[in-house]
Amino acid sequence: MENFVDLLKNMDLEFFANGKHKITTEKIFNLKEAVFLDVRSEEETESVAFPLRYQAECIHIPTNEIPDRLSEIPKDKPIGIFCSAGIRAVIVYAFLRTNSFENVRILVGGYEPLLNNLEPGQIWKAVK
Repeated sequence: MENFVDLLKNMDLEFFANGKHKITTEKIFNLKEAVFLDVRSEEETESVAFPLRYQAECIHIPTNEIPDRLSEIPKDKPIGIFCSAGIRAVIVYAFLRTNSFENVRILVGGYEPLLNNLEPGQIWKAVK
C-alpha cells in the first residue's frame, strides 16, 4: 500500500509527462470490464447522468462518500475517475492509490469527452 507522502514524492515531472495517471474515454471503453467512477454530487448527477448501459459500468459515489463506500469500488477492474472539472477526480485518485487501488486513472477532460462519446454511432458499436 502506497502512503500519501510516497505518492506525492513520486509525482515528479516524469510522472506527469508520462500521463500514466490519466486515461481517455476511448481507451477505457476498449478495456475489458472497465468501470467509470463518477465522483460528482447527487445534485450534479440528477442533472446529467451517465448510465452507460452498453459501454461500461458506471458507479456513482460522491467524493465526500468515498471513504465510507470504498468497498463498492472494485480493485480488480480498470477504473476511470471523473467529475466536472477534474479537481475531485484528482483527490479521489490520490485517496484510492493510498488505499491499495493500482489500476485507477483520471478521465482526461472530465465528463465532456465522455458525453461526446455517447453519440449514436458509438452506442451502436457497443450494442453490437
